[in-house]
Amino acid sequence: MNPFQATYGADRLRQPLPMFLLVGVALAIGYLTATRGLVVGLALMMFPFVIVYLGAILLNPRIGIITILIFNFIVLGIGRYVPMTWGLLMDGLMVLMYLALFFKAFHIKIPWDNARSQLTLLVSIWFGYAVFQIVNPEAVSIGAWFYAMRGVALYQFLLIPLVFILFNKYTDLKILWYIWGILSLLATMKGMMQLILGVDRWEQAWLDAGGDVTHILFGKLRIFSFYSDAGQFGAAQGHAGVVFGVLALFAKNRKFQIFCGVVALAGFLGMMISGTRGAIAVPAMGGVMFILIRKHLPSIILGALVGISVFVFFKYTMIGNGNDQIRRMRTAFDPNDASLVVRQENQAKLAGYLASRPFGGGIGSTGNWGKRFAPNSFLGNTATDSWYVAIWADTGIVGLYLHLFIVFFCLITGAYNVMYRIRDDWLKGQISALVCGMAGIMLASYGNGIFGQFPTAILMYVGMVFMFLSPKWDKQLMKEKGLDEEKTAIA
Repeated sequence: MNPFQATYGADRLRQPLPMFLLVGVALAIGYLTATRGLVVGLALMMFPFVIVYLGAILLNPRIGIITILIFNFIVLGIGRYVPMTWGLLMDGLMVLMYLALFFKAFHIKIPWDNARSQLTLLVSIWFGYAVFQIVNPEAVSIGAWFYAMRGVALYQFLLIPLVFILFNKYTDLKILWYIWGILSLLATMKGMMQLILGVDRWEQAWLDAGGDVTHILFGKLRIFSFYSDAGQFGAAQGHAGVVFGVLALFAKNRKFQIFCGVVALAGFLGMMISGTRGAIAVPAMGGVMFILIRKHLPSIILGALVGISVFVFFKYTMIGNGNDQIRRMRTAFDPNDASLVVRQENQAKLAGYLASRPFGGGIGSTGNWGKRFAPNSFLGNTATDSWYVAIWADTGIVGLYLHLFIVFFCLITGAYNVMYRIRDDWLKGQISALVCGMAGIMLASYGNGIFGQFPTAILMYVGMVFMFLSPKWDKQLMKEKGLDEEKTAIA
């Protein structure tokens, strides 16, 4: 034993060291926070947790999928409080999961074959077309392509195979529902706070920096919660309303049914307070799709009556016109609405411009990226508004047809599985919810560019994978039921 250890004891020597380290680290963080700012200080405080988290992902990449499902709800809104390119963290997480799988493959067999699917093939073709856009002679810049391509093609190309490999169990549906439901409830609660109490100082700063142009109309705030904007908030909450409304109809567990019902009501409330007219397309088309896949005459009749009633309420009455949200929703049914007329004029201009450009103006040539990288270009100064119009302008008529083929193929596959392949009632209900929600988002994306934005995009991609996995899950469930029946008969 060392003389110092004999005199003072090994434990006495070790105890002061952690305290000195903690005090030293605290002083260093305090000094850097005071001299370099709060962001630097917070980054240093979070650093040990980040290291532990990265290690956890390397050991269990599945954690990354759950993180993405949670983080994608707040990834854009958090930028109002801590300015940085938060979206790049999503890219990094997906790449990190692939690295984790690569290194784990040296020790265990990774089920890469799980990702072998028509869906994976289709998104790979779409990503290949997006990469081809680099050489589009009309493209404004590589920088614009990089930033815009992520939402258009990269996220689905990276995420969908990962979900097939890491998040492919029937029980993963329940995880999705709870994450989606809880965060949607929080989003509506935050929206109600903005409506009743007003925005906080960071949100006000965002409005003052230019957000007020689209979010303060006639002196009234369009509610955006912690999402990127009011349009995304409204559509996303309508999406949650449709999905959890369908789940509530099929759920057999009473507590879960109540949970789904509360989320659905909160979702529709959030949609109404957002002041987003186009969001009403989500429950409208979601309801139509539900009627179609049910193949049940009473449901078809009831659904048709409800749909006609809603249409008559907004189109031919002035009931509730004193409410700002209802009044704004009502303008969506006015064919002479000034906003609609401007959109039609812009689409006519784009049609002339794109007639000789079958591959479009290049990904990133429109919207915010177009304004940033090519502020003087025709496409950079022409509003697209619609997701499909943006795809058309960026990738041309060839890209638009390819994109529409892919999304309709996924929707039809999911609907076909619900109608003809899935036998388990509860699984049928869950996939029905995803199909109806997807149909609603597809229609709403004609009026707003919501399809490729967070959180809708990630939820759609995960939902697509589950639609394709559902026949496999159904076989497993039927097999389990068969085994249970066999056991009962033997007993």
